[in-house]
Amino acid sequence: MGSSHFNSTNPANREDILGTFANATLDECREACLAARKGFEQWKKTPAPIRAGIIANFGKLIEKNKEAISQVLTREMGKPIKEARGDVQEAIDTCYFFISEGRRLYGQTVPSEMENKELYTYRRPIGVFACITAGNFPFAVPSWYFIPALVCGNTCVWKPSEDTPRLSLIFAELLYAAGVPKDVFHVVFGSGSETGANLVSLVNEGLIDKVGFTGSTEVGRKIGEICGRNLQTPCLELGGKNPLVVMPDANLDLAVNGIIWSGFGTAGQRCTSLGNLIVHKSIKEPLIKKIMDKVASIHIGNPSEENIFCGPMMSERFLKKHLENLDSLIKPHHRLITSKNGQITDQNKPERFSGNAQLGFYAHPSIVDNVNENDAIYSTETFGPLFNILSFSDLDEAIYLSNKTGYGLSSAIYTENIESSYKFRSEISAGMTSINNSTTGAEAHLPFGGNGKSGNGSRQSGIWVVDQFTKWQAVNWDVSGKLQLAQMDTSYINPSDYVVKI
Repeated sequence: MGSSHFNSTNPANREDILGTFANATLDECREACLAARKGFEQWKKTPAPIRAGIIANFGKLIEKNKEAISQVLTREMGKPIKEARGDVQEAIDTCYFFISEGRRLYGQTVPSEMENKELYTYRRPIGVFACITAGNFPFAVPSWYFIPALVCGNTCVWKPSEDTPRLSLIFAELLYAAGVPKDVFHVVFGSGSETGANLVSLVNEGLIDKVGFTGSTEVGRKIGEICGRNLQTPCLELGGKNPLVVMPDANLDLAVNGIIWSGFGTAGQRCTSLGNLIVHKSIKEPLIKKIMDKVASIHIGNPSEENIFCGPMMSERFLKKHLENLDSLIKPHHRLITSKNGQITDQNKPERFSGNAQLGFYAHPSIVDNVNENDAIYSTETFGPLFNILSFSDLDEAIYLSNKTGYGLSSAIYTENIESSYKFRSEISAGMTSINNSTTGAEAHLPFGGNGKSGNGSRQSGIWVVDQFTKWQAVNWDVSGKLQLAQMDTSYINPSDYVVKI
């Protein structure tokens, strides 16, 4: 398949090639959608508990192969092995959560205003679901989409990230082994700009009924425009410039741990990574000192080693974009408080480094101080090991700085004050908020998603995602043997003329 090919390489060692994959053409994307539409006719008739039973098999297969999958994940996208195991475990958790949802796709029996008339509601599958995912969570995020989509009776066409095609193939093979028919789930490989664009264009041909996308706000807008013209609502999980507020009463040691994990976990390549650290003026310098001590202890290197905190960036293009951000977004009035920045090389390595600087795409953690709301770096998602520091005088200012970027994905506050916690969680615009915890982290039964530039209000995970993959049908069943017209033939009871006398 495909008119051209691309390699999947290990970002910790560019000479290590995991496989060669074909770029799917427009015709091949169309073929996959047509096959999925044909498969939908039988899959939607498969009882939901049976569909969920197949997902139970999928979860068991992932669990059985968890370590092998985690090793491939680390090798293909560079996430430290501990994080990789968590990525895979999230897919397992999602499977086991949605097993029971196959028996809970409830409708309702609704009382009618007419005699001998029954009203019902049913959840029905939407149809062909096309999805484009990113490479930073190559096993967890696809499970958020496809497990509920399949349980609800939809068929799927997936364009995974070109950074993790080997792992995507494993995902699909395990689904087939679990019992998902091959005409129900299809994978097309290639870049987002070509194969991804080809796939989404098929919305215009009526071959796709729902689109899911995890990626940049810029691309999300384009997908939203195509879907909107076709009266469809996509499921968009987009970028973030996630704020973390530290109040003067915060436990600073706890806050530092959350800051470092939020900023540099997965080399800062999470949509929920820390973007703006917003610190009260009274504690700014003591907090910075603690942060810098912690940064000095970070172990960067080969992600397959157990003690690594930060591995390489996912690919060379992500490293180049990070370097461009350092060049273009940092201005003279800023203070770059990290002493080593940019690409890690043999001549510019941190002390605790164990990777191959020549063959890997490694970057130093970077922190920019003296940022204000008028700076481009304040409102630009940088998607790398880089975050900003801003200061504030009171909580109202901190909330203002947290919301003004226009993003609304994740957020966090560190405080020991209940009133501050309550005010922050009530006034923050983000779809997700943590109190005394980091900006990152998701659980299979909690809704995940953002507002504003971070998404269109759709949510993954938990029972809420069922609304993304079903449509409501209302059934009006009249057994009276005659035409009954609601509102017109209804026998309403008129009130009497009784007047209370005092």
